Parts: sequence; C-alpha cells; structure tokens
Amino acid sequence: MANLRRALLFTIPRILNSSNQTSIATSTMSSHNIYRPILGSLPCFYSSNQALNIDLSNEESKRRLFNRLLYRSRQRGFLELDLILGRWVEDHIHSMDENGIKALVHVLDLENPDLWKWLTGQGQPPEAVRMNPVFADVQKRVVNNLNSHASPETRATPGQPWVRGWDDFKKGRDGPAVGNQ
Repeated sequence: MANLRRALLFTIPRILNSSNQTSIATSTMSSHNIYRPILGSLPCFYSSNQALNIDLSNEESKRRLFNRLLYRSRQRGFLELDLILGRWVEDHIHSMDENGIKALVHVLDLENPDLWKWLTGQGQPPEAVRMNPVFADVQKRVVNNLNSHASPETRATPGQPWVRGWDDFKKGRDGPAVGNQ
C-alpha cells in the first residue's frame, strides 16, 4: 500500500505538470509513455526477468526474494493455480539456483487461463514454455495427480477444453444428453 501511495504522489504531479500543454493523449504519444513511470514506480506489482533483482549473495536478500516468489505463486487469482503453484514453490524454492529462479519467474509471468490449459493438457504450450524446467516439473505433478485421482473417462481428450457434463439451462427433453452445448 505504501508503494502505491508513493507512486501516486510522485507520478501524478509529474504527469499533470508536463512541459507539453497539449492534451494528455497527444503528449503521451509524442514525448513519453504515461504508463512507463507508473509501472517503474511499482516494482513489486510488475515483474519481468529484467525487473526482478535476483540477489542470492546474503540471507536477507534470499529471504526477501523467496517470500516475494512464494506470495506471487500463492496469490494468482485462480484457486487451482494458487494451490498447485504455491505448493510446488514452497517445496522447491530453497533448493533452486539463479537459473531455476529465472525459470520460475517466467512461469509466474504467464497468464492464468493459458497456464491452466497448458498444465492440465487442454492446450499445447509454446516451445519456450514447454522447455522450461519449472513448467515441466509442475506439469508432471499435475498429470500424475490427474492420473491417480481421476479416471480417464471423466477428463476431456488431450487438446480439448473440459466440458462440465451437465446443463443448467436446457433441462428439458430437447436438451443435449451430455455436455453443456
């Protein structure tokens, strides 16, 4: 919250007092990008491999980095991904080196719907994601859990989205026998 407050206090006056007296839309297109200073002021809410400072030199910086990555893996917004990624990161983060942490950050930067489809086999991930060792290990864990806890008849065929199997809207005789079409 303090970072957001600091960003608002320092960024908004700078935007309002810009040297161009034209509209904000034209000044952002010609002189600078209005979104860049805001994102640069909020490094804890925005991440990429370049913005993340991976410093494993002392225990305090390690602890901060690990806590940040644990938080990002547990608070994604998809409960399923929160549970899967949070547990995996909790189990593996203390044994990771710098390359492993970069691979983890790459996985954490993926969009939730895409990541869920790729982990559960509903879609094929791009080559860069498929070759990521963190993604491969998490996907292996998800597939093993699916195979041990759910029979193949209850799952969609590989490459196809899951279908609920019931229909809340068409419950009459003209409704489909299975699925939610």
